[in-house]
Amino acid sequence: MASTISPTARALQTLEILRFQPGTTAGQLAERLGVTERAARRYVAILRESGIQVESTRGRYGGYQLGRGTRLPPVVFTQEEALTLVMAVLEGHPAAADGSELAGSALAKVIRALPEDVGRQAAALRDYAAAAPDPWAAHPDAAVTSTLVAAVAAARRVWLRYRSPSGREWETEADPWAVVVRYGRWYLLCHSHHAGAVRSYRVDRVREVRVTRRSFTPPDGLDPVAALEENLGTGWDFTARVVFAAPRDQVARWIRPQMGLLAPHPDGCVLTGSTSNPAAYAQEWLAPVPYAYRVEGGSELRAAVATLAARCAAAVADPPGPPAG
Repeated sequence: MASTISPTARALQTLEILRFQPGTTAGQLAERLGVTERAARRYVAILRESGIQVESTRGRYGGYQLGRGTRLPPVVFTQEEALTLVMAVLEGHPAAADGSELAGSALAKVIRALPEDVGRQAAALRDYAAAAPDPWAAHPDAAVTSTLVAAVAAARRVWLRYRSPSGREWETEADPWAVVVRYGRWYLLCHSHHAGAVRSYRVDRVREVRVTRRSFTPPDGLDPVAALEENLGTGWDFTARVVFAAPRDQVARWIRPQMGLLAPHPDGCVLTGSTSNPAAYAQEWLAPVPYAYRVEGGSELRAAVATLAARCAAAVADPPGPPAG
């Protein structure tokens, strides 16, 4: 089967190999690229025709290497890498197609820096592919995110000011364990010294952050994604305790991690969690579950479920009869 990868893309792959493995032979190049030795030599020739100095040494220990002092662009993309990058940006930031936001202007700079034929295809993908915005995605401030990531890397405690969905703000110091992206939302997984427990904070709700001088030791064997899933439903304003009249394995597929933790119960299983929005918890999360349940804990959630039940009952109630004449 003929290769669908362009000669320019193969030449860029050759350049990357020679950057990190000087002395690579034509045979080794051919093996790495999945082509014949003749084709590998052609890709070296393309680099030379482009003004990149590639030296060759004959003999048993000979091979190709870049000339001393060769100046290379800081980033080199193959065609597949460039197109995949454009697709990832558009998927996460649909508005980047018009260049009116930071992601869009950054994408435009990357496309302009690409080789002509690769850049032309990347620009066409950006200009003609349509992406629907994700209504649940949230894009945090880049400076806040960068500060948190730096604190994670340095294992330094942070001070932050946070705003809950209800508008309540508070300050806390936290040991930042990881920054996790989940379904278009960015979360800080940390140990909150304000709460004295593990917490997952939405990064887009962090109003201010400062790195302190205090260091910490991250937990051994931490799996950030798994830990985030376990803690998404904890630490919010209003408690929730819901008992389902069905086995845990049947109910589990309907329970989102941010709803809380599901455990066995004599009557079936029990969901224990918390929420900052009882109405949304009742309408968007509990209502679709196709099993009978009762809300045992959380007066706010009980009131929200009662309101939802009254609305549903009113929707199917018989219309009032004509007034007596």
